[in-house]
Amino acid sequence: MLNRLTIQNYALIKELVMSPSRGLNIITGETGAGKSIMLGAVGLLLGNRADTKVLLDEGTKCIIEGIFTINEYNLKNLFEEEDLDYDKECVIRREITPSGKSRAFVNDTPVTLDVLKKLGQYLMDVHSQNETLQLGTSDFQLGLIDAFAGTQKQVEEFNNFYKSFKEKEKHFHKLVSEGNDLQKDADYNSFLLNELVKLNLEAGEQEHLEEELKVLENAEEIKQKLNEALTSLNDMEYGALDRLQLVKMNLKQLANYGTEFQKLDEHFERAFIELKELARDIENEEDSIEVDFARTEQVQQRLSSIYQLQKKHQVTTVESLIKIQKELEDKSFTAGNLEEAIAKARAEMQQSEDKALELAKKISINRIDASEPFCKAIELLLVSLGMPDATISVQTTSKALGPNGIDDFTILFSANKGLAPQTLKQVASGGEYSRLMFCIKYLLADKTALPTIVFDEIDTGISGEIALKMGDMMRKMAQNHQVIAISHLPQIAAKGETHYFVYKDNSSDRAMSNIRKLTSDQSTEAIAKMIGGDNPSESAYESARELMSL
Repeated sequence: MLNRLTIQNYALIKELVMSPSRGLNIITGETGAGKSIMLGAVGLLLGNRADTKVLLDEGTKCIIEGIFTINEYNLKNLFEEEDLDYDKECVIRREITPSGKSRAFVNDTPVTLDVLKKLGQYLMDVHSQNETLQLGTSDFQLGLIDAFAGTQKQVEEFNNFYKSFKEKEKHFHKLVSEGNDLQKDADYNSFLLNELVKLNLEAGEQEHLEEELKVLENAEEIKQKLNEALTSLNDMEYGALDRLQLVKMNLKQLANYGTEFQKLDEHFERAFIELKELARDIENEEDSIEVDFARTEQVQQRLSSIYQLQKKHQVTTVESLIKIQKELEDKSFTAGNLEEAIAKARAEMQQSEDKALELAKKISINRIDASEPFCKAIELLLVSLGMPDATISVQTTSKALGPNGIDDFTILFSANKGLAPQTLKQVASGGEYSRLMFCIKYLLADKTALPTIVFDEIDTGISGEIALKMGDMMRKMAQNHQVIAISHLPQIAAKGETHYFVYKDNSSDRAMSNIRKLTSDQSTEAIAKMIGGDNPSESAYESARELMSL
């Protein structure tokens, strides 16, 4: 249910805060005071588009926020699908900046309008005069039959089977498609695979071979340079190590004269040892270098083969070639076992489809059995609301297995005697359509967890005893569901557990809409004015009190 509605800087509303009660909330007010503006703001929470024209102050952003209790609506899976944080309380916020940018948030996570619409249909059902959000759609009508028949759990189970069937069907067709492609490319893929297998690649070998080739191609120069370096260090007459012996002797003698000289001697000794080790390493390296033309040619050929395959496959590393080889091996294995894989996928798909079809047939029987009682119940309610000649029926059409089962259900309606029922989009005036929708929602109120229901002057075209009857029905609906009704009839207003009054404030340079929650005495006065005008008589007050006492 809606716990709190906040509207800031929207149309004629500077700031409005409303905390509806859990039961029946009535909103009344003068024509043009801003009741429809509130509905427009609520529509933004449900995913409707907006523009900067809605800003009261064009230099300040508009914020509309609704806080909902959602733990009764089984929405955890939906939140997980959309990667949203789930809690028993959900905060939806819309922001419209002066530049025209619109942003939507669910529990502070940015979402698209499509996500907002998807979530919003579970939270609020706004019925405006001459229209409804969903009644004209076949999916919604089918949902009404399911709710009346009590088949929601069966439908949920069917949805799981159908989803599984479609996934297996997709997998099967993918295998068939891939199989056709694999058969077409089998010979070429085999040729590519043999090339890679024959080369017997190893990860990291390219870098190793390239380094080795550098040495092989420059072996003579490297050997010469190492020999010259070794001679400079080890020559008996001019070598650095021999000449450093004098330095070593002098520092060894100075070490007897203090710790600082002793440190110099130790430092030199370490450096001298490092130089001798360096000389040994140079000698070892010089011995290992050989001019090997055969090995050079072998490495060049190996690298040339690697470079050719890299160019063919448009990659730059041996690791990429190894990965391609693995993919080709997988394709080769799949092609070799394709018939078996396709047969298995076909069997799994058929098994899943059979389960979904079996359950769809059971649901179809329950839906058909519930259709006539559903129509009779609606017709009885319409009689109570002044439509004694109304008839309603359900047209059933069989179809192939689909996301809703094996049937299409269409509600047909006629408000007048002697006229054959037709689809809802073809018949019914605004008042008749509204009363039909009201009866449906009333009938289903105890069978499903409806969202917060908002009625916008659904009492248009009725009065007197019928209005009282509709008010009683609203009050009964509100025992288990939150109902918000915008009304112009005192009979309806008197039934409210909470009464809000929308008014236009003209105290400043610019008229603004506002809302206030009425006390019991204020509600009596507002209802009396609905009966007797701005200056109600005592009899109008008596009538108001009588209506409220019923």
